[in-house]
Amino acid sequence: MEIKTEDYSIIYDPLTTAVFCQGSLRLNGMDEYSPILQLLYDVVEKEPAKLTLDLKDLKFLNSSGISMLSKFVIEVRKKRNIQMNVIGSKEIIWQSKSLKNLQRLMPSLELELN
Repeated sequence: MEIKTEDYSIIYDPLTTAVFCQGSLRLNGMDEYSPILQLLYDVVEKEPAKLTLDLKDLKFLNSSGISMLSKFVIEVRKKRNIQMNVIGSKEIIWQSKSLKNLQRLMPSLELELN
């Protein structure tokens, strides 16, 4: 499963149960984020024991995108049987500020900022 455009790519690797997000996500509103959210929901429906969300190469994410990630984390939390890991970069300002909030939504989430 993947979504690729000129500005960003979202790729799910079923072998590692990891979703890789790269580029810049500057979409307008939740409607434009719905294909990405649907891809993420499709991954959750497979109920992997562990799921990694690798954001370290996602240079920009606007507020609508952060809302989308929050909805996704809440969906994973509802499953209760999925261990979620989020990988980010300390070098990217939005990640160092915003990713910690995902742990408030899902306390068992493991956050790794490199």
